[in-house]
Amino acid sequence: MNKPVIIVAVDGPSASGKSTVSRRAAQALGFIYVDSGAVYRGVTWKCVKEGIDVKDAQAVTNLLIRMNMELVLKDQAVGYLIDGEDPGQEIRAEPVRERVADIAAQQSVRVYIVEKLRLMTKFGSLVMEGRDIGTVVFPDTPYKYYLDADPEERARRRAAEIRQTEGAGDVNEVLSSLRRRDQKDSSRATAPLQIALGAKIINSTGMTVEQVVDTIVADLKTAGAASA
Repeated sequence: MNKPVIIVAVDGPSASGKSTVSRRAAQALGFIYVDSGAVYRGVTWKCVKEGIDVKDAQAVTNLLIRMNMELVLKDQAVGYLIDGEDPGQEIRAEPVRERVADIAAQQSVRVYIVEKLRLMTKFGSLVMEGRDIGTVVFPDTPYKYYLDADPEERARRRAAEIRQTEGAGDVNEVLSSLRRRDQKDSSRATAPLQIALGAKIINSTGMTVEQVVDTIVADLKTAGAASA
């Protein structure tokens, strides 16, 4: 008898700790990890690579029609190839980082990616993080969490990530960028960032990654979604 597929939805603003927490929670649970933001970054990366204006909705839609995104499972995480190519860490670089919010605001992109995200259940139970997982992608899952942190804390975390990959990361510049992204995410017409009905809110300011992961895993065990 096949086990039921369980979806753990982890939403929250940029740099709230979703990726690290979700990946470690998935490992602790034996589930598969999905970074939905990486899928939006992949589409953005393809636009940048082909010189497409990310604010040109028709050009982006035409790209989606001809583009092939193949879902792949590697190291208990879902990834993808775009037209046979793995963009790798290029999706974390500044040209993508500064344009992804404009891509994510487009309805055709969200429809395309939501379909891809829902197909990922074929791989098994998931811990999926993003901005609309509990509100749009899997609104019926009973396992929803909303991670947040103070803006200054989020800026420090993101600046540290950037320093690791690019060698430089100014906290004040990152804070300004995060505030712009928050405004775009919360005000967009299609699937704005909001707390899902029934989601448990965790403010991770001052908490370690381990404390946040333990909180989620313990809650899932209590709810019967994970083995004790």
